[in-house]
Amino acid sequence: MNLTLDRERFVSTMKAQAEIGGTDGGGLHRLTLSDDDKEIRDWFAEQMDAEGLETRVDTFGNMFGRRAGTDPDAKPVMVGSHLDSQPYGGIYDGALGVIAALEFVRTLNDEGIETTHPIEVVNWTNEEGSRFQPAMQGSGVWAGVLDIEAEYAKTDADGAVFEDELERIGYKGDEPCEPPEAYEAYFELHVEQGPYLEENEKEVGVVTGVVGFTWGAITFYGDADHSGPTPMHYRKDALVAAADVITQIRRIPSTLGDRTVGTTGYMDVKPNSINIIPDEVTFTWGFRDPEEEIIEEARSRVLQEAEWAAEREGIEWEFEDRMRVSPVHFADRTVDAVQTAADDLGYDSMRIFSGAGHDASYMDRICDTAMVFAVSENGKSHNEDEYTSWDDCYTAAQTIANAALTIAQGDGREDGE
Repeated sequence: MNLTLDRERFVSTMKAQAEIGGTDGGGLHRLTLSDDDKEIRDWFAEQMDAEGLETRVDTFGNMFGRRAGTDPDAKPVMVGSHLDSQPYGGIYDGALGVIAALEFVRTLNDEGIETTHPIEVVNWTNEEGSRFQPAMQGSGVWAGVLDIEAEYAKTDADGAVFEDELERIGYKGDEPCEPPEAYEAYFELHVEQGPYLEENEKEVGVVTGVVGFTWGAITFYGDADHSGPTPMHYRKDALVAAADVITQIRRIPSTLGDRTVGTTGYMDVKPNSINIIPDEVTFTWGFRDPEEEIIEEARSRVLQEAEWAAEREGIEWEFEDRMRVSPVHFADRTVDAVQTAADDLGYDSMRIFSGAGHDASYMDRICDTAMVFAVSENGKSHNEDEYTSWDDCYTAAQTIANAALTIAQGDGREDGE
């Protein structure tokens, strides 16, 4: 028997969350540990309390709500995502997964359905990595990949310290930021943030894994001088070197793989005056691919390009690795649970590899993991034009709820269990 979520309530709840930090352009500006983040967290805590969930907040601000199972020895099945947003991002990214998890629990309560395994709803802290870097910070600390003290010390562009802001909004909890026990499975729903489902006219995506990626920054140190009297052959222009490398960041992916992408999303030029030759430029690289070897090759190539550019311009340079996540291939049994749910519900699905990083990347280290993608219109995300129809949101929510229920009822176990 398929579980049927309350579509009207689900959509209404999605609209309610979008009002907290909503923008005039119909998007969402709800940055990690901001006042709006506190408000959405308070709201989410109220929703969990209303469903009788046993709630807890860990020392990094990750929020959990547990619905008991019938077997006291059964491992929990976790479902969720994140409630923080990009600067002037969309209303679906992250929040859709949390609201779907909440509606899943509501429906179980409405129908009086008991599960063998406990169900645990989660809101991860700072998945986006916009205000504080790196991304997927809360799940990374929880999974033991990131050091909590190092992450506490991170600062935003204005110098605000992560730990101070966490305490300011009242979400530095008492629970240790680590798994309190073994987990059975983790399921995460997200908008695709890409064009593949729409291009292939599919209703829902069965995610088989998540790309790995490398983030870093390069700084060139030239000589500031007057842009008028200084002859061209006297110049040591940090921005010229940076421009050469940034062009290569765009070109490198086409020489590596069909799914390789590369981006420079940030640049800081000093002194940033129209009549002064730039003497210091910092910019970022970001490469993603499903294969570990290609990611390493992309990183190696961009650093080689930086060395050559510095030599041509006669300047110094340095680099900083900011984040490194390996590709993840999800377990067959959880992926199969998602595929079976989509098939049983009559949805036209396709298997797809995620081109964006998600908390599921770190959760895969803890337990069997899978994801569901909802269709993204025009592949837009991380801006106010992000759009997924309510029909597509509901289709994806139905799929993840039924997949999670399969595992929570004790089906889809590993061999020998």
